[in-house]
Amino acid sequence: WPGLHTWRRAPPSDLRSWGPNGPCAPNTDKAGPPEAAAGVGHGSSLAEMGALVLSTADPLAKAHLTHAAFSRWAAGGLPVGLARAPDHPARPEKPLAVTQKEVPTHKAMGVPLNAYMLHNLAHVELNAIDLAWDTVVRFSPLRDTLGDGFFADFARVADDESRHFRWYSQRLAELGFR
Repeated sequence: WPGLHTWRRAPPSDLRSWGPNGPCAPNTDKAGPPEAAAGVGHGSSLAEMGALVLSTADPLAKAHLTHAAFSRWAAGGLPVGLARAPDHPARPEKPLAVTQKEVPTHKAMGVPLNAYMLHNLAHVELNAIDLAWDTVVRFSPLRDTLGDGFFADFARVADDESRHFRWYSQRLAELGFR
């Protein structure tokens, strides 16, 4: 698709919304990215930005930081650099992390199946963001061996997953769920 590079460099749009019958007109009153994305200036390399994302507990802030980091990288504004990955990616206090067997069914939770499934998919995307950044950060000492293309691929994956996460989060909010 000829517009792919332009789309990837463009900020994710929070202006789309869904009504009961599908897409609605954009809401131009909606605010932009959260202030947490302002912390993007603190990373001087792609690996440092990845470590910052991994250390960010708020999932939406993590998604916004991811896109900002990828945009800076794609524009040539960041070297690969070096960073140390945290032992575990940061997570919010809730929901509690439990084993798969401990996750209640949508019926037990009293939520519609579509919201339950969207919530599960949002978790998959959040983990994919962290896995991509963890790869960038952990392998940053091997930049000379792996080459910039290796890191570009994983930064692009993180950006794509952050867009998916934001789409799921937006739809969950429209359905009245967080």
